[in-house]
Amino acid sequence: MMLPLEGIKVIDLTRILSGPFCTMTLADLGADVIKIERPSGDDTRQWGPPFVEDESAYFLSVNRNKKSVVLDLKKEKGKEILKDLIKDADVVVENFRPGTMDKLGIGYEELKKINPRIILASISGFGQSGSYAQKPGYDVLAQGMGGLMSVTGDPSGTPVKAGYSVADIGAGMWAIIGILTSLWERQRSGEGQWIDAALLDTMISWQTYLAGNYFATDKNPKPLGGAHPNIVPYQVFNASDGYFVLAVGNDSLWDKFVETMKMESLREPKFKTNPDRIKNRELLISILNDVFITRTKNEWVELFEYSGIPCGPVNNFSDILNDHHVKEREMVVETNHPTLGLLRQLGIPVKLSRTPGKITSTPPEQGEHSEEILKRIGYNEEQIQSFIEEGVTSIPEKNSSTV
Repeated sequence: MMLPLEGIKVIDLTRILSGPFCTMTLADLGADVIKIERPSGDDTRQWGPPFVEDESAYFLSVNRNKKSVVLDLKKEKGKEILKDLIKDADVVVENFRPGTMDKLGIGYEELKKINPRIILASISGFGQSGSYAQKPGYDVLAQGMGGLMSVTGDPSGTPVKAGYSVADIGAGMWAIIGILTSLWERQRSGEGQWIDAALLDTMISWQTYLAGNYFATDKNPKPLGGAHPNIVPYQVFNASDGYFVLAVGNDSLWDKFVETMKMESLREPKFKTNPDRIKNRELLISILNDVFITRTKNEWVELFEYSGIPCGPVNNFSDILNDHHVKEREMVVETNHPTLGLLRQLGIPVKLSRTPGKITSTPPEQGEHSEEILKRIGYNEEQIQSFIEEGVTSIPEKNSSTV
């Protein structure tokens, strides 16, 4: 069975997280992703501990299903080889600082001359245009400048970032959407285009109802800990042995909740509708906190689930990554790595009924496919050996005898 993106060739110039996440997703769905690494390799190959033997757990998390080719793009021959690869490619993905591709002589206008159908996806901190374009793009900067940190955390504490890199991952996802949209549009026009995805734009686009609240009132939203600004009760609560989440999303659910709790104080008019409950948020939450602390989180979850009220435990990674439902959904998978043995990884979140994605290869060694790919585009063994001697490319030491 063909994978949905089979036949799509992607040249991956990215490193760290946003770009590699984007290209791994395309690879999971069948694209032929050729990861171009500088001689020192993707930065994250050295980001640890933890390491799995000599391999960085960080690198392993976002680089499966790719082929690794080492090219020194500061050398003219390296750029020439890259241009040869782009001649029949469909997509180039990069996450350099804006302007770097032009300085290297491989900006979008140059790529169009090589291949008019090429789609270039550029991921950066602040976009390819605008006053902030040259600022360094880091996830934590985007979370802070994009407003997320101002509404995250305890109301009495300092601003808090999300626990993992949502700006990086989100920008990678917008790039994927742009790539798939451009591939579809190219079927009509026959031309490629340039996709500009930014971490700051991602954070702003996700403000949604919080931005709507601001536009309606001109008041800055505030951090509410685990609570929701527009719905009450809809937040994290502390049980006797940990935390659980309760989501009473409408007045019908509130009526069920009151019936389940069998507390006459909850039937008072000041709690009847959601606007009433928002107005009296502090009083209501104080009442609920005094009750919820008397039982375990699992007892509350079982009670509310039985009544049809949305709730769930606040899981640690050890809880959720060993959860039977997560395993049934194949969101934790095991693969056989040629040197590391059994390797656990996250699964593919997009479930396609007829052409599902597939993990076909583990994350590559640096330069593992240099020889294979260079031969594919017409270079012979003698030429490849000269490239190695000149530092234009490299291959793993164990493979050096094959050239």
